Amino acid sequence: MAKQATEKKENRVARYLKGVRSEMRKVTWPSREATLRLTGIVLAVTVSLSVALGVVDWVFSKLFAVLIGQS
Repeated sequence: MAKQATEKKENRVARYLKGVRSEMRKVTWPSREATLRLTGIVLAVTVSLSVALGVVDWVFSKLFAVLIGQS
């Protein structure tokens, strides 16, 4: 009885891995140039939004400092 459960479990894992392998073969991977270009875009947007958020934070901190009377 235990042997059947073990074989069935291994069989499920083997089928799953075969399915994963089959699906990975269907994937259309981007070229190296496209990957580098899109990575650059993501990094540029991340840095620019980080700077913008930092400026907004700085402005609000100065504004609240003036409103509550701190220098």
